Amino acid sequence: MYDIDTDQRLHTYSDKVILKRLASYAKPFIPAFSLTFFLMVLSVLFSLVEPYIIGASIDTLTITPIDMQHLTLLLVIFVISIVLASAFEYMQTMILQKTGQSIVYNMREEVFTHVEQQDIEYFNKIPTGKLVTRVANDTNTLNEMYTSVIVNVFRNLLMIVGILSAMFILNADLALMILAVTPFIIVFSFIFRRFSRKAYRLVRANMSRVNGFLAEHLSGMKVVQIFNKEDEKHEEFDQKNRELRRSELRELLVFAIYRPTMYMLFMVATIIIFYFGGRQVIAGTLTVGTLVAFYNYLRRFFEPIQQLAEQFNIVQSAFASSERIFAILDNHPTVLDDEAAMELEDVQGSIEFKNVWFQYKSDEWVLKDVSFKVHAKESVAFVGATGAGKTTILALLTRNYDIQHGQILLDGIDITKIKISSLRSFIGQMLQDVFMFSGTIKSNITLRDETITDEEVEEACRYVNAHKFIERQPNQYQERVRERGNNFSAGQRQLISFARTLVHKPSIMILDEATANIDTETEELIQASLKKMMNIGTMLIVAHRLSTIQHVDQIIVLQQGEIIEKGSHQELLKQKGHYYYLYKLQYEEQ
Repeated sequence: MYDIDTDQRLHTYSDKVILKRLASYAKPFIPAFSLTFFLMVLSVLFSLVEPYIIGASIDTLTITPIDMQHLTLLLVIFVISIVLASAFEYMQTMILQKTGQSIVYNMREEVFTHVEQQDIEYFNKIPTGKLVTRVANDTNTLNEMYTSVIVNVFRNLLMIVGILSAMFILNADLALMILAVTPFIIVFSFIFRRFSRKAYRLVRANMSRVNGFLAEHLSGMKVVQIFNKEDEKHEEFDQKNRELRRSELRELLVFAIYRPTMYMLFMVATIIIFYFGGRQVIAGTLTVGTLVAFYNYLRRFFEPIQQLAEQFNIVQSAFASSERIFAILDNHPTVLDDEAAMELEDVQGSIEFKNVWFQYKSDEWVLKDVSFKVHAKESVAFVGATGAGKTTILALLTRNYDIQHGQILLDGIDITKIKISSLRSFIGQMLQDVFMFSGTIKSNITLRDETITDEEVEEACRYVNAHKFIERQPNQYQERVRERGNNFSAGQRQLISFARTLVHKPSIMILDEATANIDTETEELIQASLKKMMNIGTMLIVAHRLSTIQHVDQIIVLQQGEIIEKGSHQELLKQKGHYYYLYKLQYEEQ
């Protein structure tokens, strides 16, 4: 298996395991494959007739007088066999292509769905480019295996068996001489298979690294250009690109050695045929037509062997891609639903943390025995230095992570006893870095939920003060959103995210530094929106600007993972503790 983060191998999937798992995807399409095999057998049978007819035609031409009726009959059969073989091959190809595309479609669906269910920690560890390579490129590599290799391997094996049978029927002595070359073919093919597998694994790993580098640095190109790091990044890319080229050249070298070796064996077999076959023709024990037919069978005997070599390449590539896909599918999330997890019908919004301990890494506690209670529809703010555990509390409530000790209750119910999807459906999040998808303003608010009406969208936007700037857009709610919403300001994106949260009618709202990077004018709009939204449901706020949380019901002050103060804004100021110190510090700065 692969360590998907580092692209290092933990252990290897055996060929048997890979074939068994790949076969499971093909199982629903057994009728289509059965029809394909039937058409393949017919195609092979008709193609095997062609060399015999050519030899028989040559023998007919050497007999005086020439029997034109017999020759015409042979040519008619020859044409019919070509037409039928081509027709069966066409039908076989069309069925295979449709079947292969369906299999790969299902596999992509499974991989993407599985990725969606992973923990947040999973996405923090793995570069986006690597995941894109697996979901898109690696699954596409399997398409050629399903549409070309699986059936064609059987076709070529059937062709080899059929050709050997035809050669034994024509001349057993010459056929035995050809079999003497076969052990060399098997040995070279086995060696090729071993080296090509390693080469393909290296190519796929290096391709993944290049894609990961590109995805990361294209997204962060603004930072690269601001700090004039183009040359350094070009050198990094050049190094990864050279490694990819080196691995691809190694792959080509393996194939470049194998193919000429097969051609050399073919020429050795050809010399044997013409030498010993020629002697039999001179002796009168073999006709010229039979020798020509035998040579055509010999040529066709090596053709499927050459194709098998090429198909070995595809198989090795597909196996390497399969291992990487299975590495994703075999990675299971750690945050899972309990077997008896329940669906929530309604949420009032009361939240309680009871003696909660949590760590991301072993022996590095982020939260230490944290306990607090938030009543339904109450607004609570968490303040403290960076790393105090504020954002972690919000992440634990939505079960992005599970705690090590303690208990988190929602309306008196342990959140581990609630289905994750049900829990999150009642929680709306507004983050500092608002992510917007390509589409329209409306689609970013509704998240393509067709049950949400235009009236509800506009009402939500008016409520959070987003309607004014939206109606100034040329296409208003149908205005296109470019990648990551870069055609809107940070404040506009934040207001859209407020509307997105509100329109889904959450019982609990989470704001994590939602006003950190907003200008003063937009901040006033956001503050007005927040005051109105506080009346809708329970609100949890993380904010460094203490001026934005003066009106909340409760402020919880954290330091190094522990709660050191609780109370309203005025109560904490009177205590003249840590909160008073932070507030005074910010006030003096302002």
